[in-house]
Amino acid sequence: MRIAIIGAGRMGRWFAKFFLGQGFSVTVSDKDDKKLQKLRNELNVEIADNVRAVETADRILVCVPIENFEEVIKEISPHTRPGQEVMDICSIKETPVKIMHKYIKDAVTLGTHPMFGPGAKSLKGRNFILTPTNIKEQALAENFGKWLETKGANIFFTTPREHDEIMSVVIGLPYLLSYIVCDTLLSHGQFVKAKKFSGVSYKLLLTIMEAIVSEQADFAATLQMELPDVDKLGQILLEKNKEWLRIIEKREKPTFIEKVKFLKNELAKVDPHYVKSYKSMYKMLEAIENGS
Repeated sequence: MRIAIIGAGRMGRWFAKFFLGQGFSVTVSDKDDKKLQKLRNELNVEIADNVRAVETADRILVCVPIENFEEVIKEISPHTRPGQEVMDICSIKETPVKIMHKYIKDAVTLGTHPMFGPGAKSLKGRNFILTPTNIKEQALAENFGKWLETKGANIFFTTPREHDEIMSVVIGLPYLLSYIVCDTLLSHGQFVKAKKFSGVSYKLLLTIMEAIVSEQADFAATLQMELPDVDKLGQILLEKNKEWLRIIEKREKPTFIEKVKFLKNELAKVDPHYVKSYKSMYKMLEAIENGS
């Protein structure tokens, strides 16, 4: 099988290396010629422009930012053909899937979302979401999903809309929280000293916050604006923040304790393993802190 990777960014590089390792013939294309030449030297991979890469491929994996996605799909669509497979890896699914359906008429398309970053060593234990919308896409998703499972991935099937609703929680909310926490800590004025004095809990908070804030602003803004329920989650967060602050301002310690107990009980109902999970996380962080 010949695979075309459109986009030589971090994830494009990851998939190029991965598919090469699986014995496939891989061609990578990108508008940035310097990036392409560097990738060719590093991986000894074939490079081409978008059109030539698509014309010679059996499977096309589009790994470009969502801001450039429609432009790329519009460019390559006249050069696709029956029997080809076209997939995207955008973190948002409803819009990219609609764009692929709009322009690509002959090849089979499939929205996918690898739930990992370019630092992943392999697919083992990694979540991979597939979002088929019709019979042909379902057949492709089942076939591709089974293959991914042989590489150790956990496969999930959903609709593009449901995917985006879930990602509002999984990605949108953590990003929103991280920006608010960062803004709060920097505004408070004790960020540097607090980091020096910090224990495991605060270090965990900072690790997540700093990792998210370091992401590209365009990518983060697209997530916040495109995911359907971030604004709703933000409103719930605002109301819950007011609720908890009222208890603290009024020094209602018994009420605070009862609310914490309630949350513990509710967590145990929906996730019986949460205690084990957070204890494992603490042990891992303590091991890192101790240099072991």
